[in-house]
Amino acid sequence: MAPPSEHRPDSGAIHAEVLAAAQRLCSRLDWSFRLIDVVRDLPHLKEGSVRTHIVSRCCVNAPANHPHRWPYFRRVGRGRYEILPAFRPPESEEPRALRETADGDWRPAPAPDARPAIHAVISESEGWYVAECLEVAVVTQGRSLDETLANLRSALALHLDDEELERAGLQPAPRLVVNYETSAVSA
Repeated sequence: MAPPSEHRPDSGAIHAEVLAAAQRLCSRLDWSFRLIDVVRDLPHLKEGSVRTHIVSRCCVNAPANHPHRWPYFRRVGRGRYEILPAFRPPESEEPRALRETADGDWRPAPAPDARPAIHAVISESEGWYVAECLEVAVVTQGRSLDETLANLRSALALHLDDEELERAGLQPAPRLVVNYETSAVSA
């Protein structure tokens, strides 16, 4: 295999997009990432293609099953990889602090400008209350306001995890701010 300096990614190729996504998801303090995070970061690509590139084509400690390989990553655990030093972004980038998650994993801390709340609007239509979030793609409904709020909290819990909160520009454990819209004049 040629030295890393001879393996520079071509922009537009899947392996280049996979490397760029991994670089975005990592911090200088911890160059590891989860395979599923890269898959989620590249929804426009086929999941199987992204997985194949990470676990085989771009991984130096994977079996040599493919004629074209790029030495970008090393497998460090189940579903976890690290970017090799030759493919880490320049040192001039500002490091992001890490924080420990509830499951004992370490993830980058939220950006200082992350929003502390998710906003939702509830409106009534034909006997149903419909809740729609403004920062994230969550919509739910219920027959009463209480049922709608309970459904909204459940839908948000299913939709968001730590990584999704960060991508949405939200702080961990954001508040839920709900506005209820109704007609000022009853018909």
